[in-house]
Amino acid sequence: MNKLTNALEECQTKQEKAFIPYIMAGDGGLDRLKSQLLFLENSGATAVELGIPFSDPVADGPVIQQAGIRSLKNGTTLKDVLKKVMEIKNDVNIPIILMGYTNSILAYGLKEFTTDCLRAGISGCIIPDLPIEEEAIFSSIKTAGIVLIRFVTLTSPQERITEITAGAEGFIYAVTVKGITGARDAFGEELGGYLKKVKEISPVPVLAGFGISTTEHVRDAIQYCDGVIVGSKIIECFEKGKEDRIRDLIQASKGLVQK
Repeated sequence: MNKLTNALEECQTKQEKAFIPYIMAGDGGLDRLKSQLLFLENSGATAVELGIPFSDPVADGPVIQQAGIRSLKNGTTLKDVLKKVMEIKNDVNIPIILMGYTNSILAYGLKEFTTDCLRAGISGCIIPDLPIEEEAIFSSIKTAGIVLIRFVTLTSPQERITEITAGAEGFIYAVTVKGITGARDAFGEELGGYLKKVKEISPVPVLAGFGISTTEHVRDAIQYCDGVIVGSKIIECFEKGKEDRIRDLIQASKGLVQK
């Protein structure tokens, strides 16, 4: 079975919430990747979403955009990232989900991309500019046993949520804000009802993401869903050397941080 699916099932068996941090591959150099992944694994993360730098990241807020710019300035390519993951895969046990845009994958070549993902032990892909109507283009990825993660949003009507969650793999990425990624002070009052609605419909775990940046946000969100995805705050903490804050966020998802 898929490594990500196994990890999520283990969370449910233990009645724990999943925590998936996002990091930008190549931010600070690819030589940092192994130590970052091991830190997140040892801190209790369920899986890691590994961003691929892209010149026009439509879903990303300023923190992730700047991380992508730094990575591109370092010359990071999708091929470089997969090669590095291949090199370290025997030392890193945590499931890895690649987050990249359609053009990067098509430019790589679907067959080669799928083959290299398998060689690198990639468990899933998040492609934010890929609607479900066009998933057939990437059928080779799914056929290889790599899950394609689907999104729902606060503005998705129930009929669309039902359509998206039908046949979903891995987990549903429930976007918690109307807009791009990035830290928020608070979420709208509709968040709880929205997450509960998605969870009632979805046959796979539902994880909330976008804007989650504090232990309070984590605790609020996991009341209504199966876990959270945190990106901008993780990048910021790594950049500023505040790894203890990352541990606090992960521990909050397990109910171990009270403040």
